[in-house]
Amino acid sequence: MIGTGESLLLRAIGLTKTFAGDGMPVRAVRGADLAVRPGEFVAITGPSGSGKSTLLHMLGGLERPTGGQIWLDGRRVDGLSQARWAVLRRTHIGFVFQFFNLVSNMTVADNVELAALMGGATRKEAAARRNDLLAELGLAAKADAAPARLSGGEQQRVALARAMANRPSLLLADEPTGNLDSAASQSVLRLLAQAHRGGQAILLVTHDLRVASAADRVISLFDGMVIDDAPVAAPHGPMPVREVIRLRG
Repeated sequence: MIGTGESLLLRAIGLTKTFAGDGMPVRAVRGADLAVRPGEFVAITGPSGSGKSTLLHMLGGLERPTGGQIWLDGRRVDGLSQARWAVLRRTHIGFVFQFFNLVSNMTVADNVELAALMGGATRKEAAARRNDLLAELGLAAKADAAPARLSGGEQQRVALARAMANRPSLLLADEPTGNLDSAASQSVLRLLAQAHRGGQAILLVTHDLRVASAADRVISLFDGMVIDDAPVAAPHGPMPVREVIRLRG
């Protein structure tokens, strides 16, 4: 676990989320604590329904917590308005979704450039970032294509370029390989590792422990609770969730 005295980019303290269910409230996240250092690559893993995506969406301001605190770069942000969260996402946070969420009536180039413009870049700066990212991700030849004409792996690379266009200090990725085949998944993981080597902090949600092993550290969720937090470099790697549950049960 990370000590409170260390420099942290992101920290969640006692984070909870309860949804109104069909007659019974659903506690999707229950008292989650986590932290991410600047430039660190952290994976959140766990079985389907364990609260992974809900937790990530709260950390990115897409869901409001029921309780707890979120601190970003030393500033408490969980009580911000949606308008202020939108500014944070444009300037400090990049988001990569499982289903790409590209603007269908815009070209690949325009999808990426728009993100840079919304982050405050001038038109000249946005065009330069767009060109650099598309070249870096092997998409320069697809710049004028519509997203629907791309493969799933190509669309996810465009989504990654868009998330990186505002040069965020934190990149949040929600199951970015969930809809991709093995080759496309490896390509996206290589790109994330490359962004990590460039100094970006990454918080990635995945149900696949093989994908999680690309991170520096793995946080395991079960039934909305953090049950393990271990470095990937540990002697035997992070303990599988089922083993943690067996030992603690």
